[in-house]
Amino acid sequence: MKDEILKYLHDIHEAVIAVKCFVKGKQLIDYQDDEMLRSAIERKFEIIGEALSRIQKTAPDVLLRIRNYRDIISFRNILIHGYDSIDDRIVRGVVEEDLDPLAEDIETLLAER
Repeated sequence: MKDEILKYLHDIHEAVIAVKCFVKGKQLIDYQDDEMLRSAIERKFEIIGEALSRIQKTAPDVLLRIRNYRDIISFRNILIHGYDSIDDRIVRGVVEEDLDPLAEDIETLLAER
């Protein structure tokens, strides 16, 4: 695997770990009441989506091994372009439902390097 792709995979992995750390012990109300927490989580999702988008351009075969990559890239686009219509419950749902599968896929790919 190219060094560039490995860097993107590491960026995704670090962002996933950060989000998990940010939300540990937090409830939806904590997310809604804490602008800094919202900003941090949304920024990490922007990084994840952008890294996946870059992988898509240079190594689409790698991207096919990441579940729901299209949805994750779309989520990044919503965060950036539709910032004024983001539903906090959707963000929380993505955190609770999609991070672990993403982490598994990224860890598998990194282990193969």
